[in-house]
Amino acid sequence: MTSSPEAGSPEKGSGVPEGRYGTRRTGRGGRWPAWLATALVLVLGIALSALAYRNLGSAPIDGKASRFDIRDEDSVHITLEVRRDDPSRPAECVVRSRGVSGKEAGRKEVYIPPGETTTYRETVLTTSEAPVTGEVFGCSYDVPNYLRDRTRPSG
Repeated sequence: MTSSPEAGSPEKGSGVPEGRYGTRRTGRGGRWPAWLATALVLVLGIALSALAYRNLGSAPIDGKASRFDIRDEDSVHITLEVRRDDPSRPAECVVRSRGVSGKEAGRKEVYIPPGETTTYRETVLTTSEAPVTGEVFGCSYDVPNYLRDRTRPSG
């Protein structure tokens, strides 16, 4: 016995009752979100790569203490080694010392005039307690005017 499809029952092969869910779309209408998502992922990946390169790439200027000598109970002699990508620009480095307690015992800004790619500069740092180390905290091309002009800030 053969049965004919009844109203509301699924058609052969469609799996959906006729007229219940509207007409079925054909073509590529459902694929544009996939292309949009792919484009957004690519743009986001490029932006993150550029940001990582800028923040994690090699620094344009780098300084380290190539040597330090403790002079006495309240001073340390520090020799800075500064490497920069643009030796025609002046720079400034901050040096510091730590005391026996581990706390910072002294800090000073050092002017680095234009010169070679690798520059050595010496300075004596006065400390508030007996120093145990001398180090370069960081270097920058953003030189304050009072270091450029060789005048001391008032205050």
